[in-house]
Amino acid sequence: MKKIIYTGILILLAGILMFSSCTKKLDEYNPSGFTASTFYTKAVGFETLVNAAYTFSRFWYGKEEGYLAAEMGTDIWTSGAGDPYPMFTQYYNLQGTADPLPLLWNNLYAGVNLCNTGIAGIGNVTDYTAAQKTTREAELRFLRAFYYWHIVETWGGVNFTTTPTDGAVTTANRTPVETFYTQIFTDLKFAVANLPVSTTDYGRATIPVAKAFLARMYLTRGMNAEAFALADDVIKNYGYALQPRFVDLWNMGNLKNKEVIWAIDYSTNLANNDLSSSTYPYGHYRGSNNGHMMYLMVYDQVNSALLARDIPNGRPFNRYMPTLAYLNLFDQANDSRYSGSFQNVWYANKAGNYNGNAIKVGDTICYTPNATIPLASQSKKYITYDLPKVYDMATSIPIQRKFVISLSKFKDSTRASVAEAQSARDVFVIRLAEMYLVAAEAKFNLGDPGTAATYINVIRTRAAKPGKVAQMQITPAQVSIDFILDERARELGGEQLRWFDLKRTGKLASRIQTMNPDAAANFKSYHLVRPIPQASQLDPTTNKDVFTQNPGYN
Repeated sequence: MKKIIYTGILILLAGILMFSSCTKKLDEYNPSGFTASTFYTKAVGFETLVNAAYTFSRFWYGKEEGYLAAEMGTDIWTSGAGDPYPMFTQYYNLQGTADPLPLLWNNLYAGVNLCNTGIAGIGNVTDYTAAQKTTREAELRFLRAFYYWHIVETWGGVNFTTTPTDGAVTTANRTPVETFYTQIFTDLKFAVANLPVSTTDYGRATIPVAKAFLARMYLTRGMNAEAFALADDVIKNYGYALQPRFVDLWNMGNLKNKEVIWAIDYSTNLANNDLSSSTYPYGHYRGSNNGHMMYLMVYDQVNSALLARDIPNGRPFNRYMPTLAYLNLFDQANDSRYSGSFQNVWYANKAGNYNGNAIKVGDTICYTPNATIPLASQSKKYITYDLPKVYDMATSIPIQRKFVISLSKFKDSTRASVAEAQSARDVFVIRLAEMYLVAAEAKFNLGDPGTAATYINVIRTRAAKPGKVAQMQITPAQVSIDFILDERARELGGEQLRWFDLKRTGKLASRIQTMNPDAAANFKSYHLVRPIPQASQLDPTTNKDVFTQNPGYN
């Protein structure tokens, strides 16, 4: 989306943010003579509005706050040693004061309001053709649906409006979840009917993008026949194709491949990804993808004399680690997705000695197998952290969180320096593999496990190690919602979908209880929605009798 995302924009901040106040009057001077009302009546101005509307997806996808909200507090991840937010990963005293909440809330609503502004005003653009107006409105409706889905699934029936605001607003409404989805479906159907089939601007919404997201929405609301029909349509009719190997998806030189339906396109020029603090006051100054750091163990603390931090191994923040139950989902003998997702071996990048053994650059210095290795069989030439050295095997609770199996599929060896926290890696928001799994889940819900197995087996065939395709096939009798969730974890782990998957299937509570003892200790039924931000939303609200904190939270 490099062409459409980095243009300067003119936005009145009070009209973007749901709530905004200032006690100091500003003397403003506008030498151009443009105002928001006049700027957006010209195509050149309206284009910047549409481009800016896409930008708010960057506060969620590829950002730590988005990983917290979409992956943490589930069955497959728990806290690493560097986790600063156990309120999300373990539901430890999760309240509306949690730091990550305002950034997500404020920017999702800012995105919605900008879409509302554009949809309401596109008829006033004097130099668009009728076709251009329709296309840009379809993009804005797609994005409004996209942002509202994140809002309603994260916080439930909170504030809803399709009317733009152009000043400070201090009241809010409580709107039923069904109202959100009625609008989401209306907007997505408009997008499907009016978007182009393809685009030369990578990252813009198209018909198959809208259909794929609509399929996800139909599945979320239990409209299984509709979900299957659209997912199957996207699979068969738009030229997408699974990558030959799962591991190929994560190659930094192969990000724009035919499996990607929609992605957040981060520029290789990291400065182009930065978000202006004046235009986006609740955003990061650095706007690139930081997901590559979140799941990496502190390998540079294993033995600093032999293994120092370097670019190929990444910058380790050690925020998250897999649950033992997640690791147990993988068939390492037959399924390539384990080795294609995780790093188990670290090699010395400095020469030296260990246990009296001469170590050369390139020799193994640390091994974190997804297995139990008897002490007598462990090598004396390198350090082994097998499962019993990481987890209490009786309770599955981690006994140390520093030296662990690391999710490596988001690593970026193209970063310019060891300390660089930003990555040019694109974030895959929707890819074709998900459509096969949507189709399978919909068919299973419709009482057709045979077709469900057929679609799952397509994914498992691609995942099979050489010569292991037969071993990877499943039968209709093996299909269940839990199996589908297991398969989604193997295929989509870390891709900012897991919390939504568990909510959709009604399995968040039960799978936390059986698979994540850290989170199980604190999880309550009211955690099915997140708390509303206290300082930025609840405190300024004047109709506090109407707009209250979500039940269960202080």
